[in-house]
Amino acid sequence: MLKKRIIPCLDIKDGQVVKGQKFKNIEAIADPIKLAKRYNIEGADELVFYDITASLENRNAFVNLVKSISLNLTIPFTIGGGIKTIDDFKTYLRAGADKISINSGALKNPNLIKDAATIYGNQCVVLSVDVKKTNNNYYIFTNGGQTNTNINALDWIKKGVLLGAGEIVINTIDTDGTRNGYDTFFLNEVCRAVNVPIIASGGAGKISDFVDVFNNTKVDAALAASVFHYDEINIRKLKETLINNSIPIRK
Repeated sequence: MLKKRIIPCLDIKDGQVVKGQKFKNIEAIADPIKLAKRYNIEGADELVFYDITASLENRNAFVNLVKSISLNLTIPFTIGGGIKTIDDFKTYLRAGADKISINSGALKNPNLIKDAATIYGNQCVVLSVDVKKTNNNYYIFTNGGQTNTNINALDWIKKGVLLGAGEIVINTIDTDGTRNGYDTFFLNEVCRAVNVPIIASGGAGKISDFVDVFNNTKVDAALAASVFHYDEINIRKLKETLINNSIPIRK
């Protein structure tokens, strides 16, 4: 059985790590390099960095940050935000990223998934989706969770995997920042629909939420932000608890 992964997520704006709730009320909280080093030492399996301003304000600054991150980490990391072209893949992979996460860029041009998978391999292509429940169905949202695309979330995820996405990140807007646990219902729907690794995102508030998502779904990894950033959950202690609950995890 593949071991489960713990992945801290660092949202970046103006060179700082920021955090909000349900994609709103964004505030700066930390320096990304210092935080990344801490997670590296604590035993995180991977890191994810999202440029939440889509890199439009200063793309070169974000590229330089990625280069600095790569020099300070010994674990894999993923970059996302404003990825629209194959050249963007090339830029960030050359800067040191291990994987590239695409979201709205893939919605606008689904062939970006296929082209990137063909050139760089499926393992480099992470499809990130922001989903929200509306009228008893889950739909894909864009613009920081403000715009409903009216695209059925499961249909889009399945299409993304067929095009070559090697991993899926499920960001559930309704649970984001609430600290009431992951949306295990929808995560199970996704796990039954596709056969690539699934990363749960949105809702972690306590160690038992991680135990719950791994015990009650087949997700491959759990991603969280503020509970790690504010040191409310220590990754070493989290992993000890998971091991004690017979969940296969990297020590």
